[in-house]
Amino acid sequence: MSGAASQEGRLAGRIALVTGASRGIGAAVAKRFAAEGAQLILLARTVGGLEETDDAVRAAGAPNALLVPLDLRQHDAIDQLGASLFERYGKLDVLVGNAGMLGGLSPLGHIKPKRWAEVMDLNLTANWRLIRSLDPLLRRSEAGRAIFVTSGAARGAHAYWGPYAVSKAALEALVRTYAAETRKTEVRANIVDPGIARTAMRREAFPGEDPDTLPAPEEITEVFVDLAEAACTKSGEVAHV
Repeated sequence: MSGAASQEGRLAGRIALVTGASRGIGAAVAKRFAAEGAQLILLARTVGGLEETDDAVRAAGAPNALLVPLDLRQHDAIDQLGASLFERYGKLDVLVGNAGMLGGLSPLGHIKPKRWAEVMDLNLTANWRLIRSLDPLLRRSEAGRAIFVTSGAARGAHAYWGPYAVSKAALEALVRTYAAETRKTEVRANIVDPGIARTAMRREAFPGEDPDTLPAPEEITEVFVDLAEAACTKSGEVAHV
């Protein structure tokens, strides 16, 4: 990716925040957004993982990303994030709420309350807090775009996937509500169901599966670019890869 190519990309000049950016789908989306010209804000718990993603972005010729080491379950810190980004940028063009956790597979009656709360805090409540904190910045953009990651587990009955399935179903309802509330603004909010991909979460759920038979995260980034573009008119929809 040359500097000229990034300046002419589909996301040229747009400021994009990606959560869960240290690995998997989040890292792949960050690299693709950089290739399309976006100015990146990368958020994850692990500093080392964030630095690896940033190294890959810079090695390809993109400018340094702003790295935000943050556990999204520290909800008060999300409020501070919005204020900090306002002071630095004055707006936000794209939010990708990708961070999530499986929380293990277990019958509902065997799930510890602490684990249930951890999954809900990250997969659902953190995304609500991101909306709450960053909505004013998205509204300051000429074309604010919010994209959240769901799963097929959110629809239909999946035994033993309780906390994850419930959190993703609720996340879809949350994003559709946000889309309805921003209908008369320039903000668009959508959901991506990436399907099966070669991620750490997939390995946790299916430890006996051969990862080499699965699509790499880099193969499923096109839909994120489509939804992040200023030209996107969709809102409140689930995009399937």
